[in-house]
Amino acid sequence: MTRLILLASLLFALTIPAADKPNVLIFLADDMGWGDISANGNPNHATPSIDSIAKDGVKLDRFYVCPVCSPTRAEFLTGRYHPRGGVKGVSTGQERLNLDERTLADAFKAAGYRTGAFGKWHNGSQWPYHPNARGFDEFYGFTSGHWGEYFDPPLDHNGQPVRGKGYMTDLLTDKALEFIDASKDKPFFCYVPYNVPHSPWAVPQADWARFKDKTIITSERDKAKEEIDETRCALAMVSNMDANIGRVLRRLDELKLTKNTIVIFFTDNGPNTFRWNGSMKGKKGTTDEGGVRSPFFIRWPGHLPSDHVVKEITGAIDILPTLCALTSVPRLGEKPLDGRDLSPLLKKQSAAWPDRMIFSTWGPSVSVRTQAHRLDGQGALYDMITDPDQTQNIATTQPEIAQALTQAVKQWRKEVLGAAAPAGKRNKAGKGNAVDQRPIPVGYREFPRSPLPARDGEPQGGVKRSSGAPNCSYFVNWITKEGRMIWNLDVKTTGDYSVEILYTCPLAGAGSTIELASGENRLSAKVTLGWNPPLYTNQDTIPRPAGESQMKEFRSLEAGTLHLDKGRSVLSLSATDIPGHSVMDVRQINLILK
Repeated sequence: MTRLILLASLLFALTIPAADKPNVLIFLADDMGWGDISANGNPNHATPSIDSIAKDGVKLDRFYVCPVCSPTRAEFLTGRYHPRGGVKGVSTGQERLNLDERTLADAFKAAGYRTGAFGKWHNGSQWPYHPNARGFDEFYGFTSGHWGEYFDPPLDHNGQPVRGKGYMTDLLTDKALEFIDASKDKPFFCYVPYNVPHSPWAVPQADWARFKDKTIITSERDKAKEEIDETRCALAMVSNMDANIGRVLRRLDELKLTKNTIVIFFTDNGPNTFRWNGSMKGKKGTTDEGGVRSPFFIRWPGHLPSDHVVKEITGAIDILPTLCALTSVPRLGEKPLDGRDLSPLLKKQSAAWPDRMIFSTWGPSVSVRTQAHRLDGQGALYDMITDPDQTQNIATTQPEIAQALTQAVKQWRKEVLGAAAPAGKRNKAGKGNAVDQRPIPVGYREFPRSPLPARDGEPQGGVKRSSGAPNCSYFVNWITKEGRMIWNLDVKTTGDYSVEILYTCPLAGAGSTIELASGENRLSAKVTLGWNPPLYTNQDTIPRPAGESQMKEFRSLEAGTLHLDKGRSVLSLSATDIPGHSVMDVRQINLILK
């Protein structure tokens, strides 16, 4: 019966004339705090484009996301807490969204919308985790979390490698504008997940010139921890993003699409450094208020009121049910949602709105927020009405509330986390995340190119990552025959695969013989050409944080053809002869089904 109702709803949605279906445009910032915009009182700069969405629409005053990037994206896409969908980390495969989850883009595509995503995906790289398999007709950006190149970056366009020309935020905006132009006569769902102000600290010189000597009026609660140049660069990156958002909003005006387009802006977690954030406790990576409170603005002229503020607590889990309700697009799948339809709040309807709990988790910490209280990850209780900065633990004076919320956290852990390993689990070397045990799927005919980046593999025998942050790392220190790299695969199609290896190698070190092995299948190749480019010097406005890889240009080694058999196997890359000091540095292997 449920499926019949869903089918009927879908058929009804498809009969609605295209002109009556509102477009949807969603901007998502990366590592931008609640306090990084002037609409929320930041005294250090202005963000007129972002602010205009709030002024012309609705502001969710207490909107909650996750402490880090990929979990928020999973919750936004599914309307469900991220551990339910298998997302338990930010790299090494732990960021992947389970394949039995249906996304917001799936729903809009099924309803006849043209769908596009332009920016940071961060919920899986290989098909069918790739955005083109999760409901998006068009994708341009990168599929990992942290990216190391913001100028002339190597990117992904519908599964194929491309090289952008210019600054990343400008490039993503250009592609979003092209998509809107091409979709102006049909309903579109356009998702623009920018990658700023996530580090590395890189912004065009014209933007930096306005901020590099700027006096920062800051009220960060722990001023000694604030690095002023990092604050300046973060604000310059936000300012550039705001200008690019302005470009898109103006294009809607030019195409006369403004009145028929729902526009949303929010961010994926708290600020990535100590800087002004309304004096809230915590930043990115914490489950305190400052780590999970995000700005959220939504406008739809003529349908939603302007300059309206919603005080009730809301979260990323609410976006899917809310957009489906506003647009009459049926959601797909039958899994229960954790989010609520917020349209009564957005429209100022007088229906009763019962109190609720919103849970936040990262690592071993779970925090819960009600309308009036927060129980933090250590069991401290705060009155968020009288003490929004979490300065006074009232657990001993309000034991009934503390006990009730403690029990709620315990039940949530049991239901949502179960026996799963805590997010952010470290590997044996203590660096980066442990490699996810779910194998990497390869060998789909509809998407024959399968990338195996270093972030998804495991170094062994002395091989190391170029940094402690796996996302944009590459394998280094390959100096012995014991050294190797492995990837756990799930081969979908038996056949021959062309093998490309993105590598660098000192000129004097060329000549090593390498071997790829999968079960009984072997491929031997020689590193005949050295390629030893310098590290890029054109990327960083100020020095990037310790633990982030300095990048360089990798070339493709055409290694030959490797036969793979259907089923699960381990792909290993090792060396049988090393005439020089080392073999090579490896950023990625590409397997292309012939």
